[in-house]
Amino acid sequence: MTSKSDFTTEEWKLVLEGPPSAGMIVVTAQRGGSWRETIAMAKSYVEARQQHGKSELLDDIVAAKPERDHTHYHSLEELKTHGLQLLRDAVALLATKASVEEVGEYRQFIITLSQHVAAAHREHGVEVSETEQAAINDITAALGVAGA
Repeated sequence: MTSKSDFTTEEWKLVLEGPPSAGMIVVTAQRGGSWRETIAMAKSYVEARQQHGKSELLDDIVAAKPERDHTHYHSLEELKTHGLQLLRDAVALLATKASVEEVGEYRQFIITLSQHVAAAHREHGVEVSETEQAAINDITAALGVAGA
């Protein structure tokens, strides 16, 4: 099993930044509801912690305080572009150190987190707005998940 100890400090930081970066891409996809959406992101970590023991790698990720890139971007598009690249880089790194199953669990955690964030605030009577769904589609594609 792969764990935090298999990564350098910089590599681990990259892995930890993936989930909150995806969450921020969804939060910024549509105006309104950012407080509820941020709470939904935290709840995704809590739910994943409750499944403790299924994956040492995922346990290590969700046990850590969610890390996010503190770079100040000039636009939401720049934040999104950087976040999607971060996700691609994290998955590529994990593919060199973790099992296929563990990489899949990381991807699924990020997709589930993104969906929870999007569903946290109804936009114009719909649970997930078109722009939020587009953000989730972009995240799924960046993660290399088929069907994105």
